[in-house]
Amino acid sequence: MHLRAQDVPGTNTVWAGMAVGYFDMPAGTDFTPLFEGLPDNLCSCTHWGYVTKGAVHIRYTDGTVEVIAAGNVFYLPAGHTAWSEEDSAFLDFNPEAESKIVMDHIARKAGQST
Repeated sequence: MHLRAQDVPGTNTVWAGMAVGYFDMPAGTDFTPLFEGLPDNLCSCTHWGYVTKGAVHIRYTDGTVEVIAAGNVFYLPAGHTAWSEEDSAFLDFNPEAESKIVMDHIARKAGQST
């Protein structure tokens, strides 16, 4: 099976035990407030992925910051947040159980049910 980014825009889909997501991030998007209430107020999910447009800024538990630009693959261990300063997009793959914890938390913060 071939999975294309456009098959899952802005959603998470489970594929081979991994949650697969494609996210468009308008300039100024900041995931940090969504992670408040998770351990260390950071994303507790591991991610592997590919930035397709722009750049994604990452800050880790220890305060280290990196920028992952379009065309680069990435691995993010648990304990991070992300934001964009320009229109950006990325495809990511995450362990299903870890992803569900984070997505359920975000849905509760948004007042939605899952």
